[in-house]
Amino acid sequence: MREQPQAGETDDLLSLAGSGDGEAFRALVEPHRRELHVHCYRLLGSVQDAEDLVQETLLAAWRGLGGYERRASVRTWLYRIATNRCLNALRAGARRPHENAVHRPEVPMPEPSHHRAEPIWLEPYPDVLLEGIAEQVPGPAARYEVRESVSLAFLTALQQLPPRQRAVLVLRDVLGFRAVEVADILGTTENAVTSALRRARGALGRASREDVPLPDSPRERRIVADFARAFEAGDVGAVVAMLTGDAWLTMPPLPLEYQGPVAVGHFLATVVWRGGRRHVLIPTRANGQPAFGCYLSDPRTPILHAHGVLVLTLTGERIAALTRFHDNALLPAFGLPRSLHV
Repeated sequence: MREQPQAGETDDLLSLAGSGDGEAFRALVEPHRRELHVHCYRLLGSVQDAEDLVQETLLAAWRGLGGYERRASVRTWLYRIATNRCLNALRAGARRPHENAVHRPEVPMPEPSHHRAEPIWLEPYPDVLLEGIAEQVPGPAARYEVRESVSLAFLTALQQLPPRQRAVLVLRDVLGFRAVEVADILGTTENAVTSALRRARGALGRASREDVPLPDSPRERRIVADFARAFEAGDVGAVVAMLTGDAWLTMPPLPLEYQGPVAVGHFLATVVWRGGRRHVLIPTRANGQPAFGCYLSDPRTPILHAHGVLVLTLTGERIAALTRFHDNALLPAFGLPRSLHV
């Protein structure tokens, strides 16, 4: 991640960029690209849509450079453009999963523990894209650290908020912008920002992140290794033994949710491992959590076919949630292939 230019350098780059110097413009905005990408992802829930919106943001900034009055920092100006582009996309209903993201079950699903009224349009976010972003972003102290603010629990809850409340909560509680800055970004009043933030906090609550193993710690590595061995062996009992009593299995965007070891175990036995099917798991990380690229064995060929991304949510020594994303188009973002040879 490039270092942000100092004040004098910024003025020089703005002057050069204003005269049509593309390299100066890139030097001005590139230090903010990654955090803008995460910001758009938080609002939209999609890595692919976030990339599109960042491109739109930078193009709009280039075209609108002449109107930038320098009352706010370049960073705040870019966040204003990105946030409003995301809100426009959400209001227009333009966000829809890609065709291959809509999983069509091959067999009838067991009766779920819970059936959402609306699907959650959410994709996993590769941890590699978080590299270089400071754990505490610039600005006032924020409530959520970077990794917590992209956790699946937080993102799932966030996607259920109205777009404006979603944006206010992210700008205030995640990024640490002051109420007056958020009001300027959204073109509203401080009172409206305060009111929206209060409603968003009340609706969102806060998922407990206590006693979560540190990333790549010995405890996390042990739990992940034990899970991978049990899952690849198709050992329902071993996987179930690793779950918390209220563990969830979800498959965004499917609205079906399964809670508890019995329901999750029944799903694994009748759907995931039906007919003796076996999987190979390739470790990766998503949303600050351990994850796997899933590959399904084919007894007729030596080829393992991609079967989506599986993300674990850990609590203490156990697994609190299994989140399965079936869209194989996401695999390249994790550096994972579409197939493996055994």
